[in-house]
Amino acid sequence: MVFLRDAADSDCLELGKVVKSNSHCDYVVQLHDRMSVGHPPEPDDCGFGSFVKLGNGDRNPVVGIVYNSQLLNPMFLNNGPRLSSEPDPVFAPDLINETRTLLGIVLIGKLAGEGRNIHGEQGIPREVVPVNAPAACMSNDEIYRFHLNGDETPQFRYYNLLLRYGGSFAADLTEQVLQGLIEFQLFRHEEQRALETLCKELTWRNTMGSLR
Repeated sequence: MVFLRDAADSDCLELGKVVKSNSHCDYVVQLHDRMSVGHPPEPDDCGFGSFVKLGNGDRNPVVGIVYNSQLLNPMFLNNGPRLSSEPDPVFAPDLINETRTLLGIVLIGKLAGEGRNIHGEQGIPREVVPVNAPAACMSNDEIYRFHLNGDETPQFRYYNLLLRYGGSFAADLTEQVLQGLIEFQLFRHEEQRALETLCKELTWRNTMGSLR
């Protein structure tokens, strides 16, 4: 499974806005719906393991990965009073759909530099992403540049961040990202073999853990 989106590199769809954080590395994004934008994101635009960027004012965006999703429905188990007959269509108020889709995002670094010098600074970002900051899909080129350091050398330094802050699906999330990096073949020779070995070891641990 390749984690890169099939969209063109220039297609960076805005997904929604930051609404809260659970920790410095764990943010919650509320997806746009048809009440807020004309063309809300589709389910495939923000699936498990998708790379996203969170706007941070005039600074370079912070990078994260979708590790969880939640459906929020205020009407669930709402045992309020109900009408005993059909409502009068003349006096019935318009009902607004209050359901929301929330994404859990684990932060793994930020983009730095400009133009073709854009590269990734992987690890826990120092910045605090403000509420209402936009969250958008990352293009293929941005994902590629994030996995290069300032010397144009491939890097993968957020392994422990995924395992620590990826929630209850951390192992599956990390395995999926590793498989995407391997298929993308960004790394070469010894580094590529090291990734393959790491992925096999994690897959074995996940398999053995499920058998216990």
